[in-house]
This record gives sequence, C-alpha cells and structure tokens, in this order.
Amino acid sequence: MNKDIAKLKVLARRVRHLILEASSSAGSGHPTSALSATDLAIGLLFGGTFRYDTERPSLPNNDRFIFSKGHASPLFYGMWAAAGKLTEEDMKTYRRFDSPLEGHPTAAFRYVDAATGSLGQGLSIGVGMALSAKYLEELPFRTFVLLGDGEMAEGSQWEAIQIAAHYKLDKLIGILDVNRLGQRGETMYGYDLEAYRSRIDAFGWNTITIDGHSFPEILDAYRSAAGTSGRPTMIIAKTVKGKGVSFLEDRNGWHGKALDSEKLQKAFEELGDIDRNARGSITPPEDIRPRAIAASTPSSVNYEPGESIPTRDAFGRALTRIYPRFPQIVSLDGEVSNSTRSAYFAKEYPHRFFEMYIAEQNMVGTALGMSCRGMIPFVSTFAAFLTRAFDQIRMARHSDPNIKFVGSHAGVSIGADGPSQMGLEDIAMFRVIPNSVVLYPCDAVSTEKLVEAAAAHEGIAYLRTTRNATPVIYGGNDAFRIGGSKILKQSTNDRITVIGAGVTLHEALAAYEDLRSENIVVRVIDLYSVKPLDRETLREAARVTDALLTVEDHYPEGGIGEAVGEAVADCPAPVFTLAVRQRPKSGKPRELLNYESISREAIIRKVKAIVERGNR
Repeated sequence: MNKDIAKLKVLARRVRHLILEASSSAGSGHPTSALSATDLAIGLLFGGTFRYDTERPSLPNNDRFIFSKGHASPLFYGMWAAAGKLTEEDMKTYRRFDSPLEGHPTAAFRYVDAATGSLGQGLSIGVGMALSAKYLEELPFRTFVLLGDGEMAEGSQWEAIQIAAHYKLDKLIGILDVNRLGQRGETMYGYDLEAYRSRIDAFGWNTITIDGHSFPEILDAYRSAAGTSGRPTMIIAKTVKGKGVSFLEDRNGWHGKALDSEKLQKAFEELGDIDRNARGSITPPEDIRPRAIAASTPSSVNYEPGESIPTRDAFGRALTRIYPRFPQIVSLDGEVSNSTRSAYFAKEYPHRFFEMYIAEQNMVGTALGMSCRGMIPFVSTFAAFLTRAFDQIRMARHSDPNIKFVGSHAGVSIGADGPSQMGLEDIAMFRVIPNSVVLYPCDAVSTEKLVEAAAAHEGIAYLRTTRNATPVIYGGNDAFRIGGSKILKQSTNDRITVIGAGVTLHEALAAYEDLRSENIVVRVIDLYSVKPLDRETLREAARVTDALLTVEDHYPEGGIGEAVGEAVADCPAPVFTLAVRQRPKSGKPRELLNYESISREAIIRKVKAIVERGNR
C-alpha cells in the first residue's frame, strides 16, 4: 500500500507541474481549480477502482469520468498525460486554435464523453449514463462525476441528485471538490462539509466525507463507493484551492489566472523535482457488451382523410409504431406524458420510458448522457417548458448528440390555459442551435412521418405538436423529408403565396377557399420543415407571385417569417408576416387566433391589403 501511494504522489506532482505549465503556456485557464482536485483524479484513475481500456475509449463497459467542473480542464488533460495518452508537447498546445485540448473539455478530445464547462450539468449527464448502464445496457460500468462546490448552488444539481436516488443508481459516484473558493470569493457553505453531507444525505444518497489530499482516505472512499448497492454515492472531499504552491493555496483572487514566467518558476521550485517519465496504469474492464436488439420494419401509417386528431396524439402513436425500427429509442418525459402522449409509448414499452418529473434541466442533461451511450432519446414536455433547459440544449450540441425534442401545447391555439403554458419562443430557440432540425407538422400523417424522419436523422431535432385536433389532409403514401415542404394549392394565376405550418396551415387553407370565391387566387405552402427550409420552393414562389405571407402561431422574432425572409432576401417579392404580437391571454382557441391576427379572417384581410397595395 505504501509503495502504491508513493507512486500516486509522484504522478500527482507531475500532473500539477503539467497543469501549471499548460495554463501558463496558454496565458489563461484555471490552474488553481485544477490543483485542488488533482489528488482526487489521480487516486481515481490509478488507484485501482477505475476500469478503462485506454486503447478503446468507446468500449461499452469502460467506466466513465465526467468533469462537471470543466474549467479544471488542465487536470483532465494532465491525467491523460499521466496515463501516457498525451505528451508534454501536447499539453503546451492547451487552448490553442488548432488543438483538441480546448479551454473546457469538448468532444474534440477523444477521451471526453460530453462537453462540460457550463456549471451544473455534469451530474445530469452522469445520471443518463448510469440509467443506461442499469436499465438499458445492463452493464456493470460505473460513472464518476467530478463536481465543484460552487456549482452546487445550481438547481439542476439537486434535480439530478433527487432523480438518481429515485432510480437507485448505485453505479453513479459523485466526487465533490470542496475547495471553499469560487470565482470571486467564498462559496455558499465554504468548508462546512456537514452542510453538503446533510443535504445530499437527505435525498437518499450514501455520503462519504474525506480529506481530498489524503490518498489513503481517497482510495478507501472509492472502494467503499464501488461496493455500495441500492443508492448513489457522493464523496465530499475537503481540498485546498491551488494545492501544492504556497502562494496560491487557499488564496482568493487567483481564479482563472495563469502564472507569469517568474511565478511559474517559483511554483516549479516548490513542487520540486518531477519524474517526467512517470506513467500510471489503469485497470481494464471486462469486455462485456450490451445485448444486441435487432431492428424490424414498423407498421404503416393509416389515418382516414378528414378525421380530426391532435398532432400530439399522432406523436405518441408514432413513437410506439417506429420503435421496432429504432430499438435504441428511449422516451423521457417531464411529468406530462398524458398530455404530450408519450404515455402511449410508456404503456407499450415501459422498460424504455423514464419519468423525469418536473425537472426539465436534468431531463435534457440525462438525455445527453443516454445519447452518449448510443441511445436515441425522445425528450417531451410542453414547448414552453423546454425554455427552462436552453443552456443544457445549447451545450449538448458540443457533444455531437443524437437527441429528439418534442414540444407540445405550442402557441396561443391551446386556448384557456393562458400564456404560462403557451410555447411561443420554441421555434426561435431551436432554430439558433447549429445544425439542428425544426419540424412542425399540421396533421396526424405528417406527424407520424416526421417523427420517423427525426428518429432516422443523426443530431438534434425538434418537433412541435399541437394540443387541439386538426383534420387529416395527407394520405399514408405521402412522403415527408427533412428540408421539404408541400404545395397544397397552386395555379398559374396565383397572386400571393401564403405559407403556414401546424395550426396556421389549416387557417390558410380555409382562407384560400374564401379568397377564391372572390376571385383572389393564392398559393398555399405547408412549411412543415422550418429548418432546414425548402429554399428552392420558396424562391420559386417568390419569383412567380407578387408577395409571400407567412402565418405562424409563434412570436415573430426568430420564427417562420424571419426564416423565410432570409431565404428569399434577394428575391423581388416582399415577405409579410402574421405572428403573435400581442400579450396572449386565456380564451377559446378561435378567439385567440383572431385576437393575434393569425386566423383565416386575418389572412384574408392581409391578402386583400397586399393585393390592393399592388394594384395602386
């Protein structure tokens, strides 16, 4: 034991040297935050508890290590250098433009499971991985998450802590680095380890408090955590920020600062001689793989034209129908599955459904963890409530995830529930995510087909569904591709192109009939793929008609109108937009569509005004 601890100390001293050298070479970084957790990380990787095949990072049964305190990235890279996977020259590229060693860990570095750095998210990602291990893959790997004490003020942490205990995730182990100092001073509880222990213990976790710089205590804690069953474990470690360098230790004002050359040399002198050839070995895991599930052909889509069905109902049916084709699907819902209709899937495939309760931030983080394990998570809740988790959504993108989001109860058309329940920002929110897909079906058939298209698409996709019933206008043989649209009404005499999606598509079709009776002919396009757009169809419409009119049950900012306007910006036809511009309130759906001027009547008025203007 003494020999093993002596080796760990040698490795820790070398990693501290690398941390300081890398951050000083970059001229930026968070070396003091990395120094506090060095012994915890070295004790985990090289102390015998962690199981990992360094030559095969994607091996299914490898243990996982998530750096929730992502600003401590010099430590993350330093520990892999100690494992022989990075050189000292590699470490000197830290934070450079062409280096995979980014300021906070991202998927650019092959040993990163998920991008971190926006604090309060790593534990949720760990929950997703641990849920996958226990209930989906049925593998014995453990998930370790390094947490900072400052990020424990985030509500998402406690969402994750609560759900982990609920699902008895005994292979999830948190490592809380309590170094007392945050960015601008002392954290909420400072060195009061009992404050952390009592709170986490109250949620049903196994808690262990240790000296985070004592290797005997560190190793004992890891062994104890690994042997705990029935509940997750949190190791609460008291550490010293800047550990190993006297003028940095427990000193405020050094957060996020690299050492200049003079101070760096002084720090090296304090650390003493290091063994630059020191390497640690990691115990490999058993090569166990999850049971393969064969895919099969799903049933066909079958609805009667004209029957009225909410698109949210069609989503639940579609998810259930396509599961045989996509056996990696897993459904997560925010305690509204009877409204989003993911309950249909839960009833048919209860082992693939996870109730995440009213905790949307953790739900998205958990989905990312599952995606990292090869699952296809469908995350569903009211469209309005997904805005709570926007930070998790925009951060997930940096992990190259395969997540599908479904927002129900979109727009003012939900009616009497009022503005708190109305998703009116969701299209804008998902449009801004790079490489995302945004889909907005208008009937049951298009919903079914687009749910299947979203499942087949690799990446982030958002599908917007409606609370109230809409008539089926498509047939089972109609095809819907991502990036497409449907021209539903068209002639050589079209004056205006009316572009709708979801609810407003039906308002546009109704307006078409009324306008035609007055000899005003319009083209009607179902823009079911909001991102990517069918630019070719839109630009052709802008070429052959006098104007384009978009109608959307969404705020104008970031919505369909702006998307279409950008697509045809260099075309002569102007773009007009009807959107939700007044503060919404409770009422009947028809009243609200009229109030916001996105109804058939509003479309008719606007088309007439555009035509009259053109005739002047």
